[in-house]
Amino acid sequence: MTTPFENIDVHDGDARVRSGAVLVDVRRLEEWAAGHAPDAVHLPIDELAARHGELPIDRPLVLICRSGGRSAVATEALVEAGYEAANVAGGMQAWIDAGLPCVTDDGAPGTVA
Repeated sequence: MTTPFENIDVHDGDARVRSGAVLVDVRRLEEWAAGHAPDAVHLPIDELAARHGELPIDRPLVLICRSGGRSAVATEALVEAGYEAANVAGGMQAWIDAGLPCVTDDGAPGTVA
């Protein structure tokens, strides 16, 4: 069985963001506060249904969470709502393991909580 959306690795996700896609982090506030990708937009998965209209429909979306599970759920919902969206397999754990940047809101080095 295939998924109704695309799973991508962190390098593809990073390249898409550098090419204009919006990186959407769907983790809880405390996870986001510990560290996130510098260019990410925070939209917790439990607020997705009420707030997805804040996301641009005319730009691709790249979704990320801690390990890729919650962002897969969010990606599927957004694709069904008409967005072009892909899920980062491995999430922020893979992002950090790949040496990609992770920061706190004040720009200090972040961690994955």
